Amino acid sequence: MSEYLASGSYIAILVVLVLTGMGLPVPEEVPIVAAGVLSAHDHLNPWLALAACIAGALLGDTASYWIGYHFGRGLLQRHRWWARLVTPERELRLERLIRAHGLKIFFTARFLIGIRSAIYLTAGILRISFLRFILIDALCAAGIISLFFGLSYWFGEQVAAWIRQGEWA
Repeated sequence: MSEYLASGSYIAILVVLVLTGMGLPVPEEVPIVAAGVLSAHDHLNPWLALAACIAGALLGDTASYWIGYHFGRGLLQRHRWWARLVTPERELRLERLIRAHGLKIFFTARFLIGIRSAIYLTAGILRISFLRFILIDALCAAGIISLFFGLSYWFGEQVAAWIRQGEWA
């Protein structure tokens, strides 16, 4: 069973995290905690699962940055979905925050469902250096994802018990 589960799980983790980085309204922590719990139960290799989590988050964030960098404000004006996500007022506010608080904003964005992709999109629109963007994002992602993955791995048995209790209730 675990070989079958593992064969597609790393790709699934990666894809879901790429989609959350691009605006899928799902907490990024859900697939990370799932990967940690599955690793704790020997269904996944913990190092490969952690790598899939970090890579997926960075790829999703980079995709949002890339869209903002290459399509910029025109995308916001032409497409309703993006226009609702990044209103002119929100873009201006995000622009000020990113310029004033760079690292703190990227760190905080990891916890903000729906706004995270808007922040990365705005970073691209502002043409923040890609090297600066990816270094800050990688630092924030590695720290936060490692923490959540590590805790869910360490307490994997307990988390599984909580899930079973929740299903029973």
